[in-house]
Amino acid sequence: MSKNDCYDVALGGPVNKKSMAVRIIAVPPGEAPLWVREKWVGLTLPTYFSSPKTTLTIGVVSGPRTRLGQLWAILRGRAARTSGYAVDGNRAVEILASSSPEAAAWWREHAAELVAPKRRLVFHAEACQVVEM
Repeated sequence: MSKNDCYDVALGGPVNKKSMAVRIIAVPPGEAPLWVREKWVGLTLPTYFSSPKTTLTIGVVSGPRTRLGQLWAILRGRAARTSGYAVDGNRAVEILASSSPEAAAWWREHAAELVAPKRRLVFHAEACQVVEM
């Protein structure tokens, strides 16, 4: 198991032993440009949980880039509570690159720290449908 931050950055959480995934069925909300967020629709991403979890999240563009900065933002009340599915950010962008290299490049250029290994992206529950892998 690995401990690997919607569209907003998420911190921590246990990994589910079952192999689950979510299919993105609607344009997820977030700070990335609309054209980038639209490219997620239709993709299937491995997830850590079979049901949505509520977690504290911060924006991928407006939020701090370091883990310490993110923790400080959470402590200062600048995080939102988001119900969604955590996915490995690096793996999600790899999957995105297979259908839209341009959208994946946006993530790597504008949110590289958030799509690095051991980081998570959280996709809002209303934009996801659970599928078994």
